[in-house]
Amino acid sequence: MASKPITAQRPAISLQAGGKLLLMVAAALLIVTVVGCMVGPDYRPPAMTLPAHWNGNDQQEKQAENQEDKTDLSTWWQSFDDPLLNQLVAQALSSNLDEKIALARVREERAYVLMSRAGLFPSVDTSGSYTRQRYSANTPFGFFPQLLPRDENIYEAGFDASWELDVFGGIRRGVEASKADLAASIEDARDVQVSLLAEAARDYVAVRALERRIQIAKANLRDQNDSLKLAQARFEQGFAPELDVFQARSLLETTQAQVPELESELAQTVHRIGVLLGREPDALEAELSDMAPIPGIADPDAIAVRIPPGLPSELLRRRPDIRAAEREVAAATARIGVATADLYPKFSITGTVGLESISAGDFFFGTSRMWQVGPTMTWPIFEGGRIRAYIEVRNAQEEQALLSYRKTVLIALAEVEDALVAYAKERTRHQALAASAEDFKRSQLLALDRYEEGYDTYLDVLEAQRSLYTAQDALAQSDQQIVDDLIAIYKALGGGWETDPQIRSAHAVINIPPVSVARAALPPLAPARGGSAGGTSPLQEVRNGNGQ
Repeated sequence: MASKPITAQRPAISLQAGGKLLLMVAAALLIVTVVGCMVGPDYRPPAMTLPAHWNGNDQQEKQAENQEDKTDLSTWWQSFDDPLLNQLVAQALSSNLDEKIALARVREERAYVLMSRAGLFPSVDTSGSYTRQRYSANTPFGFFPQLLPRDENIYEAGFDASWELDVFGGIRRGVEASKADLAASIEDARDVQVSLLAEAARDYVAVRALERRIQIAKANLRDQNDSLKLAQARFEQGFAPELDVFQARSLLETTQAQVPELESELAQTVHRIGVLLGREPDALEAELSDMAPIPGIADPDAIAVRIPPGLPSELLRRRPDIRAAEREVAAATARIGVATADLYPKFSITGTVGLESISAGDFFFGTSRMWQVGPTMTWPIFEGGRIRAYIEVRNAQEEQALLSYRKTVLIALAEVEDALVAYAKERTRHQALAASAEDFKRSQLLALDRYEEGYDTYLDVLEAQRSLYTAQDALAQSDQQIVDDLIAIYKALGGGWETDPQIRSAHAVINIPPVSVARAALPPLAPARGGSAGGTSPLQEVRNGNGQ
């Protein structure tokens, strides 16, 4: 019986090979499903003991108990009812360069997550080559030139595939670390936003306060100039010594010297706002040239901060720096698992399918087909202690991240307490300064009247005018400080951020677990982790005590 042509037999061979390949892939998936685990510690959020209330909140509660709370932490600047401030904040959010850099880092970390996830899937490459070669006559191929020609061409083309089976979870721990890094970058972007809004508001308040101080200085200059004219007139009439004229002129010149300094500081602050908004330094000079009152100072009680009860354990979750530090602990914990996975064997499946021929004429024939497939296993036996040392490095990094988290929480608590105390005390100081400025105003008028009538010397007028200017300038600075302290409270509470559209797209890549701030004591240097998945495996017992 005549045998069938070779070409008719090829499909059966191809199906048989394909069946074997599918069988091996199915077996590999079964191994991963049944035996696969994730070595290394499982992450658990760190816990700290937090106070039940703010110590500096007592005065705040007294001031706010009869008022309606209209402060939304995410848009706290709107409570000042200043349209220009709202406009500057909107421009800062859209144009600030630090904010754009932070969002670019979020996109970078999102790409790293996708890169780390790629390790869970097979990789497929294609290649092609042409080689012409000649064998040496002094080799076995050269002894039989009639049977094996010394010159030949080799044509190759095909696909190469490889797949590392994540049996012990090293790749998955890497993905877990990348997700935590992405979450930390998101919180860092929010932290930049919180600082940006506070800085923009403080600079705007500084502009209005400096305008007010310049206005006060110029008003005092007018009064002092009138006093100088009075002293000159009385001197010319012989009712006052020339010393009064020199004293009046020296006070006038001293006050004049304050104006250029204030104007320089005002220009620098306007330039700082321009750069903050990603524009030229002098871009906002026209917008900020018109005088306006310090926002919120006309009626401070209308914007007094009302601190909700239980804030240390609730609203501190809004602090992006705390959230970022917690995610950094999670990333450091996951990287311990990545390092631990190097102690275990790695399993891969590799395969090649393509065409190979020594003649271009039959390159695309069925007889040119070739393939190979098979599993591989690598297991480090001796690394001179490198692997275990690297695991210790990751353990130390996790401990550092945990301590940094605890430090960040304590600093946040201190910042809120400091801001609350500073705000309450500055309001008390402001009341005293306001009363003092009013008294000095009356004292100046009285001193001028008595001087004109000849009852007092010009020294009393001089002292009254100097004290009045000092008190009015201090009151203007206190106006600024009250609002600055209020802004500091909003910043310390983590106010000023909402989900950004670019950040929302990052959530499409990961599911960020909520930050847990438990009300339980954290033992010294307690690791933020659970036990290793699956306990100690036989492989781990084999590895104990070796030179890895």
